[in-house]
Amino acid sequence: MQAIGRHIILEMWGCQNLNSVDTAERALREMVSALDVNLLDLKVYPFSPVGITGMAIVSESHLVIHTWPEYGYAAVDVFTCGAPRDPEAAVAVLRRLFTPDRIGVMEINRGQLDLPDRTLDAPEPAVSEPMAAPGQTAKAQSVRHGRTPTPALSA
Repeated sequence: MQAIGRHIILEMWGCQNLNSVDTAERALREMVSALDVNLLDLKVYPFSPVGITGMAIVSESHLVIHTWPEYGYAAVDVFTCGAPRDPEAAVAVLRRLFTPDRIGVMEINRGQLDLPDRTLDAPEPAVSEPMAAPGQTAKAQSVRHGRTPTPALSA
C-alpha cells in the first residue's frame, strides 16, 4: 500500500502526569527528537479546572496530546509524512512520561495512492453551524468539556 502519510492514534488509560504542562511539553519535544522530525512550533494550553492540550507542528505534519486527568486518559495523534518513521519511538516516550496502564493504537494510512477511484452517488452534506447541547449555545459548546482555556505557552 502506498500512502503519503501515516497517522497513529493512541488511546492511553491509567496515566500519570496528565495535568503537568511541563510533562506535556517535554513529551512533545522528546517525540519530535525520537521521530527525527523538524519542529516548526510548539504550544501547550492548560485548561481549568484540569486538562492540557499540546501540539507540535512539524514540517512532516503534527503531534498532539489531549489530556483528561479526571479520567486518567490521554488522546495522542502522531501524523507524519515523507520518510517512513517508527511510531514506537514516540510510544516509548509516552510510556516513560505518562506511565499508562494500557495503550490502544489505531493506524490510518493517509493519502493512499493506490486506492481505486470511487464515485459517490449521495449529494454533498450541507455545512452547518455546530449543534449546541440543550441549554447551551454553540459558542459555549466549543469550550472543551466545560474547561476554560488559559493562555498558551510557546516554544
